[in-house]
Amino acid sequence: MTARTRAAITGWPVTQSRSPLVHGYWLKKHGIDGTYDKIAVSPDEAEAFYGNFAASGLKGCNVTIPYKEVAAAACDILDEAAREMGAANTLWLDRDGRLCGANTDWIGFLGNLDQRAPGWDEKHDCAIVLGAGGGARAIVWALCSRKFTSVHIFNRTFEKARQIADQFGPSVEAHSWDMLGTFLGKADILINTTSLGMTGKAPLEIDLGDLPKEALVTDIVYVPLLTGLLKQAAARGNRTVDGLGMLLHQAVPGFEKWFGVRPQVDDALRRLVLDDLEQAS
Repeated sequence: MTARTRAAITGWPVTQSRSPLVHGYWLKKHGIDGTYDKIAVSPDEAEAFYGNFAASGLKGCNVTIPYKEVAAAACDILDEAAREMGAANTLWLDRDGRLCGANTDWIGFLGNLDQRAPGWDEKHDCAIVLGAGGGARAIVWALCSRKFTSVHIFNRTFEKARQIADQFGPSVEAHSWDMLGTFLGKADILINTTSLGMTGKAPLEIDLGDLPKEALVTDIVYVPLLTGLLKQAAARGNRTVDGLGMLLHQAVPGFEKWFGVRPQVDDALRRLVLDDLEQAS
C-alpha cells in the first residue's frame, strides 16, 4: 500500500493559518489521499526540525513566520527567488531525499493581481511599496519580474528600505516615509506590505489625494478583507485588489510539488476562506 502523502503548515504560531483549509479543499476536489496539517515548531526546535526535515515524515511543508530564513538555510537546493531573498516559504523532498526550497510569495502576489485586475501591469512606469519587511522583498521581486521602470520603497526605518533597494539594483529606490507625498502622484500601483490596517493593529494613515485615479491599490493584509486603505481608494474611484488572493495563489506551487496536481484558485475556494474568516471575526 502506498503511504499517504503528508504536508503541513509550519511556524510559530500556526493556529490562525488558513492554509489547511485551502489545501484540504484541493485534496477533496481532486480526490487525493493526502493530508495537510498544522505543525507548531517552537523557537528552540526550529533549526533541528528543518535541518533534519526528512525525519518529520512530511513530503513537504509551507513555512510561515518567523522561520522562512531558517528554512532557506536548511535547504540543499533553492530556487532563484528563495536564494536571492534568503527566505523560503515552500519546502519539499526530491527523489534523492534532498530538501528543496522555493519562495512563492511573489507568485501569489502576481497571481492575485492577474486574476482580480487583468491588465494591471500594462502601464509599468512607477510602483510604490509601503514597508520593508519580508513581504516587501517578495513584492519588489515580483514587480521587477514584470519590468517596472521604477519601484519606490517607503519605510519608517529608512535603512531597511535601503537594504532591499541595494539588493535589486538601480530601478529600485529607498525613501523615508515622509517623502511619500513627493512620489504618490506618479504611481501606477500602490502596494501596502505593512501590518498597518490589519485587525488589531494601528491604522495606515495616508492621504491619497495626489494618487492618480488610474492607479491600482492593493494591500497584502486580508483581515479585514477591506482595509482602510482599500476603502479610501475605492471611494475615490481607484481599482482595488484585496490581499486574500495572494494567500491562495502562493499555495498553488507547493500543492503541485507535494501531491502532483496543479490546482486552480476558483470562486468556491475564495468563498470557503471568506466564510471562515467571517465566522472567526
